[in-house]
Amino acid sequence: MALIVHKYGGTSMGSTERIRFVAKRVAKWHRAGYQMVVVPSAMSGETNRLLGLARELAPGVETASFNRELDMIAATGEQVSVGLLAIALQAEGLEAVSYTGWQVPVQTDSAFTKARIQRIDDARVRADLGAGKVVVITGFQGIDPEGHITTLGRGGSDTSAVAVAAAMKAAECLIYTDVDGVYTTDPRVVPEARRLAAISFEEMLEMASLGSKVLQIRSVEFAGKYRVPLRVLSSFTPWDIDLAEEAASGTLITFEEDENMEQAVVSGIAFNRDEAKVTVTGVPDRPGIAFQILGPVADANIDVDVIIQNVSHDGRTDFSFTVHRNDYVRTIELLEASVLPATGAEQVTGDPKICKVSIVGIGMRSHVGVASKMFRVLSEEGINIQMISTSEIKTSVVIDEKYMELAVRALHKAFGLDAPAPMPAA
Repeated sequence: MALIVHKYGGTSMGSTERIRFVAKRVAKWHRAGYQMVVVPSAMSGETNRLLGLARELAPGVETASFNRELDMIAATGEQVSVGLLAIALQAEGLEAVSYTGWQVPVQTDSAFTKARIQRIDDARVRADLGAGKVVVITGFQGIDPEGHITTLGRGGSDTSAVAVAAAMKAAECLIYTDVDGVYTTDPRVVPEARRLAAISFEEMLEMASLGSKVLQIRSVEFAGKYRVPLRVLSSFTPWDIDLAEEAASGTLITFEEDENMEQAVVSGIAFNRDEAKVTVTGVPDRPGIAFQILGPVADANIDVDVIIQNVSHDGRTDFSFTVHRNDYVRTIELLEASVLPATGAEQVTGDPKICKVSIVGIGMRSHVGVASKMFRVLSEEGINIQMISTSEIKTSVVIDEKYMELAVRALHKAFGLDAPAPMPAA
């Protein structure tokens, strides 16, 4: 009897009516002979509400003890969800039991609000499955070596579901969300965007890291590391849809790179509005200068993305990098206060109104001229490229934010992503 893990997002759990539909869908799979583990998120908006209450009481506080209490508070959202879903499953005539992360237990490190899973003890869950029960486990949370409740950060329920699937060697992990799969780009920007029947883990990892919001990046990393087959599909299809049709719907995220997948040079266009560019001008061109600039930024827990150092002139150069827009002001202040005096650089400038647009595809490995085609398309649209970053299967450019949608639409059309998907080989 194959084991299947279902994960349901906050919108899927947004009301008692939707929870009832989730229970009916899970019951359908269970009655078809599958062992079922379900990982639901908190009800839509609940985590934000809970954390908002804490922020009202202590605005601006960022201590370890405060973060411990945030995890204690935030974990209750998922606890409500698993209890309600277990009750709904029991109302469907199934034996169902709910567990929190600490009851399983899901062992994590002690990094409150952004903990990482270290180990899952699945003995209790396996015993319940063997007894014919449906097991409902809280996502997003676990327990550290000292017995404290921890949470995994935003989107952590995806990671929890994949981790459970990996630990229990599930046949597949189905991520039910409010979209029906992974698209060539955001359909709200390009109405002609197509749903992909399959995408490789490498491509999905790039798409998630570059701004695609379908899956949380850590869940994709986890799935890739432990080779967990993933499928993204919609929870808003009728719960009584034919099981075979449902099992083949959505987008399969796989390790298999079949002939049809390799025909697509570019599989998708990702974009991220939440970027800001920072430039340190007049930097002395000497060994170690990059560390002198970026070391303090890293110490402040600020993530850096695209980095460019210009050609040296008269022993000085300009050094540019991008950060999340929320960290822009803090980065500028940090550089002006500590890096300029320490390095002898001239000044810090920046632009908080830029964005990153990326083309992604495993076919880029075996095709030349893909990046140059991207640059030509943007040039023909009058879009200036400020920064460029590449890897084996993606090319990213930083451009003015006001040109983002134009760039995405032009690239989507130029690489044929609005064309019908190729038919499977006979």
